[in-house]
Amino acid sequence: MSNNIELMMPIKAVPYEHQKRAFEFTCDKFGVFDNRLKSRGVALLMEMDTGKTLVSVAVVGCLYQHGKVDRVLVVAPLSILGVWQEEFDKFADFPYTLTILKGTAAKKKEQLAKLSGEGLQIVIVNYESAWRLEKELLAYNADLIVADEGHKLKENRTSQSKGMHHLGDKAKYKLLLKGTVITNREMDVFSQYRFLNPQIFGTSFYSFRSQYFDMGGYGLHTPIFRKWMTDDFLRKMHSIAFRVTKSECLDLPEITEEVRSVDLERDALKIYDAIEDESYAELDDSEVTTANILTRLLRLSQITGGHLTDDDGAVNNVSKAKLDALPDIIDTAMAEDKKLVIMARFVPELDDIQELLEKKKIGYAVVRGGIRNRDDEIHRFQYDGKCRVFVGQIAAAGLGITLTAASTMVFLFPRLQHEQF
Repeated sequence: MSNNIELMMPIKAVPYEHQKRAFEFTCDKFGVFDNRLKSRGVALLMEMDTGKTLVSVAVVGCLYQHGKVDRVLVVAPLSILGVWQEEFDKFADFPYTLTILKGTAAKKKEQLAKLSGEGLQIVIVNYESAWRLEKELLAYNADLIVADEGHKLKENRTSQSKGMHHLGDKAKYKLLLKGTVITNREMDVFSQYRFLNPQIFGTSFYSFRSQYFDMGGYGLHTPIFRKWMTDDFLRKMHSIAFRVTKSECLDLPEITEEVRSVDLERDALKIYDAIEDESYAELDDSEVTTANILTRLLRLSQITGGHLTDDDGAVNNVSKAKLDALPDIIDTAMAEDKKLVIMARFVPELDDIQELLEKKKIGYAVVRGGIRNRDDEIHRFQYDGKCRVFVGQIAAAGLGITLTAASTMVFLFPRLQHEQF
């Protein structure tokens, strides 16, 4: 890979070789280098921790510097909107204005209306809001739309997917980011490529189904992919897709960390602030000991986990913010056919996680207080293909456990507002 590509990437970092290849592939499809637009959409099928967000930032900057985009729309799961802002702040070596749409629908519309028309404008919004704000986002008239966690578009008939199709039809360039092969179900490819480039698989779902599937099963209602068309199917898919796995990236560090900050809801924050103020007052009026401080820190940590135990020992639900951030992470891991470890501290948090997995009908193993068959649970996670998630209580599963079947570990840690407390 020549150094010329690296010089074209307007980022404050030294890119890895696979990131340079992904950047070059995308810019070539978009006609940046030769003014020959080969595809309006590109899929970056890059496994978790290979840096697809960094590549996207570089593509945004390059398109802007070449006068091809002024307005960018990033659509992502709610839990990672802040990650996108952090990545632009960290890596973008070009001027831009970035706005995360927050609050009520009226507030988000107000934010869009106040955007200036000067320079590169980047708007970040979650999927649920994107289709509800379709009219306003169409008026925003994005030149480039980035769809992060592309499996969110796999269902062709949902309002979410239809909204993204409509937005994509108007945008000149589209990026779809996903961790690995587009899907484990060939049927899901249509909606994602309908957004990216309708020329690949067309705009009619039924024509797509008729071309690649036979109808079987009871009542002939189950689509069955025609295996003999696999080569043609993959050729079309990969014509506008760059794919790389972690095992192919020999220069990557072995472990990559990502911090996702979750804000407490307004009511939960009021409870947090009230207990914090009460704790300061009690400490002023009593002897300051390590035990006193740890007790109060424990109560604040419980709130960030979503629960608070009162003086009578009853557990009260006070927040769902952290729990609501989990489904996106779980869905991504399942879509990439990866195994996931989730570690939490408090019993009510573990209960919530297990209930979430049961609702999603995802097989899991658990090691927490009261679990006697610890080794059996670990073995099942390691070797049972149907056991997709390991749920661990830090006190019970924090040491002496081998969980090499997992590719990602999530720690639900509290982040207190005032570290000096």
